[in-house]
Amino acid sequence: MKIMIRKDITGTLKAYLPRKDLEEPIVSMTRGEMWGGLVKLGNGWQFELPEMAADTPLPITVEARRVDSGDK
Repeated sequence: MKIMIRKDITGTLKAYLPRKDLEEPIVSMTRGEMWGGLVKLGNGWQFELPEMAADTPLPITVEARRVDSGDK
């Protein structure tokens, strides 16, 4: 799924999913940097992001895989 990641004016990381017309803050990351790990959005969805350099400029659109959180 394509996801656009950006920082808003307050420095908060946000993820925009164009196919869902949904924008949510990134509330947690499994690694110190987001690239190559899981990120959790404000609505509870989790995505596995591709490996990229830590200094990758934002905004950027990437192909990410949605991961089931296990919550039912």
